[in-house]
This record gives sequence, structure tokens and C-alpha cells, in this order.
Amino acid sequence: MKKPIYPVGAAKPLAPYSPAVEVNGMLFLSGQIALVGDTGTLRMANIAEETTQVMENIGVILKAADMNFAHLVKCTIFLSSMDHYAAVNEVYGKFFDDAPPAREAVAVKGLPRGVNVEISGVAVRG
Repeated sequence: MKKPIYPVGAAKPLAPYSPAVEVNGMLFLSGQIALVGDTGTLRMANIAEETTQVMENIGVILKAADMNFAHLVKCTIFLSSMDHYAAVNEVYGKFFDDAPPAREAVAVKGLPRGVNVEISGVAVRG
């Protein structure tokens, strides 16, 4: 049975989707962008700040599911340009200890609301 996760105070989804869905101990996180809490504003002064907000949003969802970054086993990073790759990696890496999740990073033609980075993931209990 699937359980949608809607963290209190988190940004509302921009379309018909759940921020995350848990099923059989696995948490599937929808792509997160730099939306600030429930204000609907974007935090995009620079790519480091934008990535930090994305990762904080992921942390809020993980916490709502009684998980943390150590539970992430797979992430996908979508970038508006591969020029952001190094800066995103620098911020992203700070959220993991010695065993970061598997992942890929790809440049795409466009992202919601004109953002530069979107990250999705899969977390597992246990």
C-alpha cells in the first residue's frame, strides 16, 4: 500500500503529484527545486544557494518520512547547464557522509519555473 508524504510547511507541489510516496519501505521522492517552504518563492541568488535549498527540501521530506540522507540510495540531478556541475557537486556532497547514493547528473532543455537544478531520489528503510 502506498503512502503519500506531504511535509508540513513544505512547498506545495506545482502539479498533480505527491512530494514523496512510500511503499514497502521504499521512499520515492519527486524532483525538488529551490522553492522556499510554503511561500512559493524561489531561492536562486546563485547556483550554490539554489542547490542548498533543493537539498534542504529533500531533507524536509526525508524527515517527514522518519528518514535522513543516509537512507538515500539513488538520486537524479537535472541541470539547466553542465556549467553548474562542479558547483552543484560541491553543495550536494556536503549532505552525505562516506557513502553517498548512486546517481546521475544530466543537462536538460528546461526545468520548472526556470530553475537551474532539480533533484529526485529513492530512499530505503533499514
